[in-house]
Amino acid sequence: MNTVDDCFIIELDKHHSDRKGNLSVVREFVDIPFSIRRAYYLYDIPGGEARGSHAHKQLEQLIIAASGSFTVTLDDSMKKRSFFLNRPYQALYVCPGIWRDLGDFSSGSVCLVLASERYDETDYLRDYGDFLSYKKSGQ
Repeated sequence: MNTVDDCFIIELDKHHSDRKGNLSVVREFVDIPFSIRRAYYLYDIPGGEARGSHAHKQLEQLIIAASGSFTVTLDDSMKKRSFFLNRPYQALYVCPGIWRDLGDFSSGSVCLVLASERYDETDYLRDYGDFLSYKKSGQ
């Protein structure tokens, strides 16, 4: 059973040019431990709003602050752990079975998410009580 201690920050390659800015690369099974099946991003999030508030049964994710900053709080039903993301060359790996809440978005922030699976509503645990029951069952 996965815990918040199985989630971690990945330092992505950062290529720098004094005149042309920076470039970071994400490679499947090289930089991250899964194949990317879906990518999406969150933006124009009003101040004080939160996102996430769910868990996945099978899906793995990489969460990146492509612009600005925000906090990701992870919960495995026994322990919580928060990560402040504010660098586009750092990514948070979130394993399956972990509840996530995203908040404290700075103005203009963009949250990029790379996912191991296509969208599947049956993979979501959207109610915290259901999540706790799922974790208790040892799934």
